[in-house]
Amino acid sequence: STLWSWLAPWECSMPKADSWTVTLPWPPSTNRIWRNVAVSGKPRTLLSQEGRVYRKAAADACLAAKLAGKQIPDRLALRLVVQAPDRRARDLDNTVKAVQDALTHAGVWLDDSQIDRLLVERGPVVKGGMVSVTVEVMSAL
Repeated sequence: STLWSWLAPWECSMPKADSWTVTLPWPPSTNRIWRNVAVSGKPRTLLSQEGRVYRKAAADACLAAKLAGKQIPDRLALRLVVQAPDRRARDLDNTVKAVQDALTHAGVWLDDSQIDRLLVERGPVVKGGMVSVTVEVMSAL
């Protein structure tokens, strides 16, 4: 067993019974998905228009993959392969929260606090960008 042996479950190309994969569009960064505004003089944080559009596109992708509304109740492992739309320098972790929130909103799981293992990888640049997401029940690992 090596320090990286925990990666072995991700290396299997055969889909498991308790594993699902969906390809999502490129998400807005965490810095652009939320807006701070004043409502009746009180500060509030709201989902931006760009965030709402992304959330809908992600929900549509989950619906097509038969993943929307699953409401998985188990402890989960999440793997993201982030493929940027261009070669600009980007922080990988800036994509994680938008993806997790969109999947929560689509009803994939009950809450993103169920994620016990998170692997984020940079993939090759692709036109338009995308994120390949694999959700796996931890007991199935």
